[in-house]
Amino acid sequence: MTTVTVGASPLHPDDVVAVARHGATVEIAPEALARVVATRALVEGLADDPDPHYGISTGFGALATTFIAPERRLQLQASLIRSHAAGTGPEVEREVVRALQLLRLQTLATGHTGVRPVVVETYAGMLNAGITPIVREYGSLGCSGDLAPLSHVALAAMGEGPVRNAEGVEVDAADALAAASLPPLVLREKEGLALINGTDGMLGMLLLALHDLSVLLDTADVAAAMSVESQLGTDAVFAADLQALRPQVGQAASAWNLRAVLADSPIVASHRDPAVCTRVQDAYSLRCSPQVHGAARDTVEHARLIAARELASAVDNPVITDDGRVESNGNFHGAPVAYVLDFLAIAVADVASISERRTDRALDKSRSNGLPPFLAHEVGVDSGLMIAQYAAAGIVSELKRLAVPASVDSIPSSAMQEDHVSMGWAAARKLRRGIDGLARVLAIEVLTGARALDLRAPLQPGRATGAVRDLVRTVAGGPGPDRFLSPDMEAVTVLVSSGAVAATALSPQPDNKE
Repeated sequence: MTTVTVGASPLHPDDVVAVARHGATVEIAPEALARVVATRALVEGLADDPDPHYGISTGFGALATTFIAPERRLQLQASLIRSHAAGTGPEVEREVVRALQLLRLQTLATGHTGVRPVVVETYAGMLNAGITPIVREYGSLGCSGDLAPLSHVALAAMGEGPVRNAEGVEVDAADALAAASLPPLVLREKEGLALINGTDGMLGMLLLALHDLSVLLDTADVAAAMSVESQLGTDAVFAADLQALRPQVGQAASAWNLRAVLADSPIVASHRDPAVCTRVQDAYSLRCSPQVHGAARDTVEHARLIAARELASAVDNPVITDDGRVESNGNFHGAPVAYVLDFLAIAVADVASISERRTDRALDKSRSNGLPPFLAHEVGVDSGLMIAQYAAAGIVSELKRLAVPASVDSIPSSAMQEDHVSMGWAAARKLRRGIDGLARVLAIEVLTGARALDLRAPLQPGRATGAVRDLVRTVAGGPGPDRFLSPDMEAVTVLVSSGAVAATALSPQPDNKE
C-alpha cells in the first residue's frame, strides 16, 4: 500500500487523493517532529507568562481579551472543541473527512501551530486506523477556517462523539481509539485552536474536485467527438492552425483531443467532399466545443495554482513564526479557495450545458442529419432516448443554480468579530454536487453518441469512438425496442466517473500542445 510522508515538504494533490479516497497510510517525517517539539517549548513558555497571549492564555473570537487562569485552561480547550463541534445535517462523505484530517495534520507538522508531538501522532494514527469522525454538512462559514467540521475531528481525537471505523460501522470515538491503541487527547494550551483554525475541508474538496475534473474534461472532449461524428459534423474547425489563431492553452488541448479522436473516422471521411456535404458550418454546440471545454480547462489550471499555494501554507491563528514569535493573522480566511471553487462551479455548469445541447441535437430529426427521431427503434411506438435528454436538461438546470457563487455571500458571526466570511465550505459542497451532475450529463451524451454511431451503419466510427461505443455496449444495450433505461444511464455514468471512457479513447497528449 502507498505511504504518504507528511512534514518533509508540502503534500502533492495526488497524495491527498491517495489518502482520502484510496486509504494510503501516512507517516510523519522525523524533521517535522523535531520542529513540533521546538515550537511547543515556545508555547509552554508563553503559557507561564502573566501577560495574556491570544489562544494560549485567553478566550477566543469575541472573547479574545478575556484572560484565562492556568487552572482553567484544560477546560478551556475542551470546551472550545465541544462547543464548536456544532455541525448539523447529512453526514459528509468519508473521503472528504479523510482529506480534512490529512490536511490539518500537514499544518500541524509544519511546527507553526505549537501543538505537542502527541497531537500530530494521534491524527496520523487515526488516519492509519481508518477512524473517520462523523462530520455534518452544515456549520462552516469558511472563516475562521472550517471550524465546525474540524471540531468534529478534534472531538473524536479527544475520545468523544461518533466515528466510523475502518469497516464503515458507526462506533463511539473512545472505543475506536482504544481498538487502535490510541489514548484520547487531553488538549493543552493553544492546541484547541490549532486543530480547528484552517481551510482544510474546503481545500480537501477542491483537490478531490480537481482530480475528478481532469477526467471529466477529457471525457467531455470524447463525448463531443462522438456527437460531431454521429451527427455528420466536420472536424475541419478543430485544425491546429485555426486554433493557433487564438492561443488559449485549454482550447488547444481540447481541440487536440477532438482531432485525435476523429482522425481516422470513416463517418467523417464520408462527407468531407463538398459535393456530398453542403452545410457551411455546424452549430455552436459542435463547432465551439474546444472553446467551451478549453475555458473550463484554463479555469481548472488556475484553481490548481491556488490549491498548490494552499497546500504549501500553514494556516492557523495565532501562528509560531520561524523566529519564534506568536502572531495573530488572518490567513484562515477562505477567500482564495472559495473563489476558485465558485469559478469551477460555473465551468462545470457550462460544460454540462453544451453537452446537453449536443445530446438534444442527436435526438431531433430536423437537426441530426438523418438519424431517427429520439434514436427510437419504431418511431411512435418507442420513445428511444427522449427522456434521457429530459434527465440531462433537469441536471443542467440545477447546475446553473449551483453556479451562483457562495463566496459573495457573507453573514457576520461571533458578535461581529468575524464580520466577513468566505462561505468556502458551502462553495465546495455545491461543487461536489455539480461534478456528480456533470458526470451524469456526459454519460447521457456518451450513451446517445454510441447509439447514434450504431445507427450510422454500414458506415463505421473511428477507432477511438468505436472503442468507446464497444465499451458502452458492455454495460448498456444498443438500438432496439424500448427497455428500462435508467440502469444503462447509471452504468455508463460509472464508466465516465471512473475514467474508463476517457482512457479508452485518448492517448497522452504531447507536451507541446498546439
